[in-house]
Amino acid sequence: MMAIPTTTISIYRGTYTTPAGDVQDSTTPLYTGVPASIMERNRLGIDSTTQTPIQIRFIVGRVASDQDIQVNDRVQDETTGLYYAVADIGNLSSPVHIPDLRLDLKRLT
Repeated sequence: MMAIPTTTISIYRGTYTTPAGDVQDSTTPLYTGVPASIMERNRLGIDSTTQTPIQIRFIVGRVASDQDIQVNDRVQDETTGLYYAVADIGNLSSPVHIPDLRLDLKRLT
C-alpha cells in the first residue's frame, strides 16, 4: 500500500434473509484488520442556478491493490466505528509502482 494507512477496516459483503422474510445486510465481516486510508475531502464548486460558490464534501478511501473489495461492499472504520458503502472503485495508473485502489465512499447512518 502506497498511501499511509490512517485506520484499519472491516469489509462486509452480501445479505441474508430473516425468518420474517426481510433482507438484511450481512453482519459477519468478510475481512477484518485491513489497513486503509479514509479521508474526507473538500472541493469548491459553483451552484449552476445561483452562480454562488459551494463547498462539496466527499469521502475517499485507499486500500492495497490486491485487496478483495467490490462496489456495494460495506466497510467499517475500526477506529471510529463508522460504516461506509463503497460507491465506486478506481484504479490509479503509475509507470513506477502498483497503485492503491481508490474507493469512493458514502457514509451510512
